Amino acid sequence: MPSKAEPLTAAERAWLARGLAQPGGKLPLFDDNGQEVSAALVRKCLAQGWAEPWFSNPLKPDWIVCKLTDAGRRLFDER
Repeated sequence: MPSKAEPLTAAERAWLARGLAQPGGKLPLFDDNGQEVSAALVRKCLAQGWAEPWFSNPLKPDWIVCKLTDAGRRLFDER
């Protein structure tokens, strides 16, 4: 169950937006500069229900491969 809704930051919006055009809403592990997406950012988006874990990466089990949820998509419908 998502926690109480918090404001969406610019970094969260940018990360979530990248899932809009991806098959299945896959969210990237790295930002546009090739840096790993912050684990704190991923955890907040998971807690808010904007993203959900998709599958485990056997080569990098500490990476959380996520996809956009319907709630995450709605963030962009409200603009």
